[in-house]
Amino acid sequence: MKKPSSRIREEIARLQDQLKAAETREAERIGRIALKAGLGEIEIEESDLQAAFEELAGRFRGKGGKATGKKMGGEAGEPGASPAKVETGAPASGAGEG
Repeated sequence: MKKPSSRIREEIARLQDQLKAAETREAERIGRIALKAGLGEIEIEESDLQAAFEELAGRFRGKGGKATGKKMGGEAGEPGASPAKVETGAPASGAGEG
């Protein structure tokens, strides 16, 4: 038996809510980790930070970690902005994750 379109729309709405909740949980988790690493204190263009995150994601996926510098959505970075170096290792504050 085929589902009526209204039931399919309800199911899509429910799945969209679940997706939004999952993305929120993931963003909060990554945000907490980034703050612990000291990224909240670094002045860096969003496009440069996006490129660094793409490189990091590629590294953990085993793809070599080449960053494209492209953003997945939103506004492009300011033209002529110089890229900032993102260092890995201990947080700049020197505080442990304790």
